[in-house]
Amino acid sequence: MRKHNITIYPFTAIVGQERMKKALVLNLINPKLGGVLIRGEKGTAKSTAVRALANLLPEIEVVEGCKFKCDPNHQNELCEKCLEKLKAGTLNASRIKMKVVDLPVSATEDRVVGTLDIEHAIKKGEKRFESGVLAMAHRGILYVDEINLLDDHLVDVLLDSAAMGINTIEREGISYSHPANFVLVGTMNPEEGELRPQLLDRFGLCVDVKGISDVARRVELIKSRLSYEADPEAFAANWQDAETELCGQILNAKQLLSEVRISDEMLELISQICVDMGVDGHRADITMMKTSITLAAFNGRTEVLEEDVKEAAELVLSHRMRRKPFDSHSDKQDKLDESIEKHREKQKDKEKNKQEEQKQERKENPEKPHEHPEKQPENTANQSEGQPDASSETVFAIGESYQVKQLNPEFLRANRKGTGRRSKTLTSSKQGRYIMSTIPHEKTTDLAFDATLRAAAPYQLTREKDGNSIIIHESDFRKKVREKKIGNLVLFVVDASGSMGARQRMVASKGAVLSMLMDAYQKRDKVGLIAFKGDSAELLLPPTSSIELAQKYLQEMPTGGKTPLSRGLVKGYEVIKAELRRDPDTCPFLVLISDGRANVSMDGGPPLEEITTIASRLKEEGIQSAVIDTESSMIKFGLAQKISTALGATYFTLEDLKAESIVNAVRTSAPFDFNQEFSSFSM
Repeated sequence: MRKHNITIYPFTAIVGQERMKKALVLNLINPKLGGVLIRGEKGTAKSTAVRALANLLPEIEVVEGCKFKCDPNHQNELCEKCLEKLKAGTLNASRIKMKVVDLPVSATEDRVVGTLDIEHAIKKGEKRFESGVLAMAHRGILYVDEINLLDDHLVDVLLDSAAMGINTIEREGISYSHPANFVLVGTMNPEEGELRPQLLDRFGLCVDVKGISDVARRVELIKSRLSYEADPEAFAANWQDAETELCGQILNAKQLLSEVRISDEMLELISQICVDMGVDGHRADITMMKTSITLAAFNGRTEVLEEDVKEAAELVLSHRMRRKPFDSHSDKQDKLDESIEKHREKQKDKEKNKQEEQKQERKENPEKPHEHPEKQPENTANQSEGQPDASSETVFAIGESYQVKQLNPEFLRANRKGTGRRSKTLTSSKQGRYIMSTIPHEKTTDLAFDATLRAAAPYQLTREKDGNSIIIHESDFRKKVREKKIGNLVLFVVDASGSMGARQRMVASKGAVLSMLMDAYQKRDKVGLIAFKGDSAELLLPPTSSIELAQKYLQEMPTGGKTPLSRGLVKGYEVIKAELRRDPDTCPFLVLISDGRANVSMDGGPPLEEITTIASRLKEEGIQSAVIDTESSMIKFGLAQKISTALGATYFTLEDLKAESIVNAVRTSAPFDFNQEFSSFSM
């Protein structure tokens, strides 16, 4: 493949995003920080900064010919082949540029960790290792764009290797290890879904980036980009002095790192902040300590100051603070300032006690000087601003939520892709649980060793062993059949007409939806939200994994107007159809929340007849659904129940609606296959 020399956009030329750049530089100085997660909008220089990062540092020394780029100066981190070369006295060194290795979202486990040739090991008794992304990233930067879309299992592997510095591959009792020290950088857009808290906690630092709002700075950014595109080499040359200066600062900080000391007072401040900010476990304390030391080294100091601890807290705690999925974002800066002020008050009390002791000592020894405590700064924490009311329409609050039982719809056990923790599916990857074996139709790297031995056992007496204890032919090979869990698509079709405002029906309905959203957050489901009122139905939220975004739209959803229920069902069908064409592995479930009192039709005919026709078509397509009847008056028309019958859905009333009822609606629905071609409505 032909290689093209591309001039990288200079790191120091990036306009704004100072905190992101600082977090990246700190990880270069101290790779033991655990990497950095960059969360933010698209087009905020996330990828540009990461690719420019490696260009800052000079070339690194490696063992010549080593595929793992082992460091000849650290013998305890050499791979097996380099150790053999060292014993033979032929360890030659060369210099290469630090690399940025990209990990695509579609990567398999074998591509990430590498593979062992099990067939070769069984037949020849020798290890044959094919290196993966982790081996390529050793002593470099591993960049994972959209890391929140990566399978949880692979994220676990990346974080384990980043923490341990070693990658271990095990297949059927055969093990191989190699060094894997790298700076892990993950980027994500929170609107596309969050990482699990357990995975978030494993990232050392986290920064949230946004587009620049200052007009002058945006103009500066545009001009810089135009200059770079016009002549990349000349543009890079103009920034070479700044790049060299920052490189020198990083190298000096790396040398100074081991000399930095942190006092007990600063350690106490770190622990105080972690307690006040409500973080779980002790990883935050340790990472804050390491980050504070790294910041001090970066600033050319050998002592950690309060300003280092405060800046470290802003980088370490933003993704670790304990909160419920739909809690509003509090002013973290206020909490941090309050915690620091609390620490200062404690130190002030200690100083006061010390002063009292000194006062007592002066009576006995008048010559002893008196130490005056420093004046404590005033608390300048800002008051958090309230949320303004963005809508002039009638917007009802969300009712109380409640704990829901697990939703476990039994869809067809096809080989479905995706992640989650709800529905079981068979998988062709190595990420699931081994449940059985089968005969492979092509070469496999996921060999079922036990089943292979059982298949070969009956023929051992008739096979020539040639000194081997067991002979295995290709016809004996069996591969593993694995099972894993994936998430679902829960599409809420909510009646937002004027009748839903009566007797606070919308309050209770929003509470039911919120409960489902909280369960979906835990199971990593996708959710979508459709509201119908007036003369139309609107997709307020396209299918997304961002449950907080769904809650936001639910909170702000207004109520009023007529009831175009048929348009709501058709819109739900269209959304499901589009999502299945985009992702055939999706498992959709439609939840209709309405009193059924439709008074607007699409073709001018009787609304109920039109709805029944549409509902019957949805049933024929095999779309699983549930209907929640919000009718609560003394005289009930039972319209929602008729619609439920036409849909083939499970029916509930709002009065007796409980979480377990919703669960049963999904669990008892018949399995179906969505891989068939959908027909279109003709209205």
